[in-house]
Amino acid sequence: MRDNLLSPAWERLRSRTYVAPTQEALWQSIYYFNLYRLILGGMFVFLSGTFGSSLSLGARNLALFYNISFIYVLFALASQLAIRLRKPRFAFQLSFQVGTDIVCVTLLSHASGGIQSSLGMLLLVSLAAAGLISRGRITLFFAALASIAVLLEHSYSVLAEEAEVAQYLHAGLLSVAYFAVAWVAHTLAKYAVASEKLAAQRGVDLANMAEANRLVIQGMLDGVLVVDERGVVRQFNPSAERLLGYQFPVAGGVTLERCAPLLAGLFAVWRQDRGRGAEVVQFPASGGQARVSFLPVQREGFWGALVFLEDMRRIQAQAQQIKLAALGRLTANIAHEVRNPLSAISYATELLHEEKPDPAHERLVRIILDNTARLNRIVQDVMQLNRRDRAQAELLRLDYVLPRLVSEVCEAEHVDAGIFNLNIEANCEVEFDRGHFDQVLWNLCGNALRYCQKRAGSVQLRVSSADSHAVMLEISDDGSGVALAAEPQLFEPFFTTEASGTGLGLYIARELCEANGAMLEYVRRTLGGACFRIVFGGRIGD
Repeated sequence: MRDNLLSPAWERLRSRTYVAPTQEALWQSIYYFNLYRLILGGMFVFLSGTFGSSLSLGARNLALFYNISFIYVLFALASQLAIRLRKPRFAFQLSFQVGTDIVCVTLLSHASGGIQSSLGMLLLVSLAAAGLISRGRITLFFAALASIAVLLEHSYSVLAEEAEVAQYLHAGLLSVAYFAVAWVAHTLAKYAVASEKLAAQRGVDLANMAEANRLVIQGMLDGVLVVDERGVVRQFNPSAERLLGYQFPVAGGVTLERCAPLLAGLFAVWRQDRGRGAEVVQFPASGGQARVSFLPVQREGFWGALVFLEDMRRIQAQAQQIKLAALGRLTANIAHEVRNPLSAISYATELLHEEKPDPAHERLVRIILDNTARLNRIVQDVMQLNRRDRAQAELLRLDYVLPRLVSEVCEAEHVDAGIFNLNIEANCEVEFDRGHFDQVLWNLCGNALRYCQKRAGSVQLRVSSADSHAVMLEISDDGSGVALAAEPQLFEPFFTTEASGTGLGLYIARELCEANGAMLEYVRRTLGGACFRIVFGGRIGD
């Protein structure tokens, strides 16, 4: 069932792939590039309007320089509005901005004296930005346009302004620089895309691993806590809450001292001696037992420990299943190897008994018959363990079933029905295998009859409901009760206080209860007598 629950989460993990840079990231890049253009144009307007041609800006034609700078600012403002509106499309806006830079910077360079003003170097920034933003070969096209613009401007200056022909070398070198910067920007952009893709993939892998760890920890049957060096719980799973009997707040920040003082003490001892092994602790809040172990966690900026709470009840349940499987194989061998020889011995002894044996042998024959009968009962009781895994639960009305069972027990044991006193709430229903229920009640009622004082009301059957989902059945008697020293071994197989008993009755009764989701326990009474309680899931009928 857990696999079905986790499969959608795993499908989500597997579906995570690298996602290319979003349009929003591209628009943000072109926004900052245009912001640079706006600042550059504003600076040219301010410098030319304040200092004139004293800074060599507009040395050839100050009016042209100022007007072009002002137009450049207007284009930058228009581009800023277009970026906010996301219209027209991104590629067109980038081409428009770079084309505007080529035209305006070339005119500003011409107004400032041509190639010797060095303003053409500003196009290197525009080409580099275009290469990094566009991440395509179109940057080389922009470099070609810039080179043509520089060469045309210098040719016009040579023809109309009597500029030096020797400065063609400078224009050519600047054109080479344009192509070099464009190619470097294109190469860097390609590596940036590859690095970004790799980083994004690593991020996805890390997120997948974190999600997988979270699913594994949340689905673990054992409790897991992550605490820092101060004992503050940083992470936890539902099993830890169940074992500790403490509901952790979502905000976190709870210390071990507050939620589990015993665990806080073990953590303090472990910090002093990390070689200590695991210890079994019982938590009072939940009543559960757990084997506690610590594992140090050290990484940059964090020191703490991983606390494992291994549920002892689950371990005991697994050991119980292994034991039952072994007993199942044992019963098959017993049935084949022991029962047939017992039948032969019993039959032969009965034949000897029917003859006229020597009076001295009469007692020996009786001993043989009694012990073969006892061994046969042991075999039958052990074989009942195989019925545990074949439970077929059905809805039982206790106010109908219990009076019938008590009547059958009284008839079989030849006792007065008044010995039993029934106190049953109306409409109490439980889910239980009918055959298992009969066997458990016959065993408990038989024990109560054997040890009670045989008076009216000596054996009491009481049914009560703690809430709408729990029903309790108590079978008590007015006998001497169970000795305090015998209580720990009461439900162990083959433990008995009677020479004629097999010691399997209570053990089988408890196993059958557990097979049906119920729990059989012994309750010590202060007024004397024995009391066995069955707590099973049930419901109150309408």
